[in-house]
Amino acid sequence: MSELRWLDVLAQLYPDAACELNHQSPFELLISVILSAQTTDKAVNLVTPALFQLAPTPFAMATAPIEDLEDALKQLGLFRTKAKNIKATAQLIVEQFDGQVPRTRKQLMTLPGVGRKTANVVLSVAFDIPAVPVDTHVERIAKRLGLAKEADSVVAVEKKLQRKIPRDLWNVSHHQMIHFGRYFCTAQNPHCNACLLTNECKYFRKLQQNKRKIRP
Repeated sequence: MSELRWLDVLAQLYPDAACELNHQSPFELLISVILSAQTTDKAVNLVTPALFQLAPTPFAMATAPIEDLEDALKQLGLFRTKAKNIKATAQLIVEQFDGQVPRTRKQLMTLPGVGRKTANVVLSVAFDIPAVPVDTHVERIAKRLGLAKEADSVVAVEKKLQRKIPRDLWNVSHHQMIHFGRYFCTAQNPHCNACLLTNECKYFRKLQQNKRKIRP
């Protein structure tokens, strides 16, 4: 494929792609991304208004009764674990980072419930620091388009995308990949018939090969 053709296609499809988690501060974004594990952004956006009314700052969340946090999150899966993590995260932010969300991946990943992807989202979205967060959608698109191998780990996918995408496009392109994976190139029943990237797509080629095999 042309080195950046796929990026051009995604940019045409989703020129305004952005984070879909509602937030008003780096702290709200951090908490929302922690809560988004194994659930949808839409589900998180339904519970965070009440949560942030109860605990709008790291100090407020650090000192809030765990039962109140659990009650605010009870619509989410794993809500007890998530309540525990966000309270502990808020406590560490207050105690170790002067109440401010840290701005490095290493520091962010010391917080409970924060892995590499979450840290990268915060760096990219909250602080506009170039990063390539790899969620399930980004990983799927990268592997279908042959930008990474099927056996590659999430970290390997991230590193390969960093090499293939110009650094100044990291932040916007990862949102475009998420939108493409979430709404178009879905895990099940992707819209291949309307896709402009079928020539580059390993998944589509495999579908075509399987169809040829079952023809009488």
